Amino acid sequence: MKHTLVICVGSSCFSRGNGANVDTAESYIAANGYNDEAVVELSGTLCRNRCSEGPIVIVDGREYTKVDGEKFLAVLRETLPPKLGRKHEC
Repeated sequence: MKHTLVICVGSSCFSRGNGANVDTAESYIAANGYNDEAVVELSGTLCRNRCSEGPIVIVDGREYTKVDGEKFLAVLRETLPPKLGRKHEC
């Protein structure tokens, strides 16, 4: 199954935390060996016109609102469980 991570990079979401969430996603994907684009597709989207609910991320079609670093890591761990034998999960 291919997983999709879409992060709103509109100015409001980006400045309210999605800039850091992009870094978190990239680090988590690399640290857990999910670099293969056949497994995970990471992309950005422009404004979702719901700025008051941002930062917004969409994981496998499910939209998450008010996503801070801890919430995003929890979603990543649920969607892309840390692979056994990895020294660092991010």
